[in-house]
Amino acid sequence: MLAPALEHLVKGIVDHPDDVHVAAQTSPRGEVIEVRVNPEDLGRVIGRSGRTAKALRTLVAALADGKRVRVDVVDTDF
Repeated sequence: MLAPALEHLVKGIVDHPDDVHVAAQTSPRGEVIEVRVNPEDLGRVIGRSGRTAKALRTLVAALADGKRVRVDVVDTDF
């Protein structure tokens, strides 16, 4: 439930919604959700001083209902 909700939110922010990929993995420390976007949209997802990324993490934490969830925005522009 968390990954599709996060994907919907991120697709609404970016200019290239077809390039948004969200993958959820379970680790011993909780769920890890990785967000990959087009390199041109990376700044939009992170935001100024990380404000947008922090807001997305806050929303996902609220939806998680007390479970441990970590949201990682992956930089694929190497």
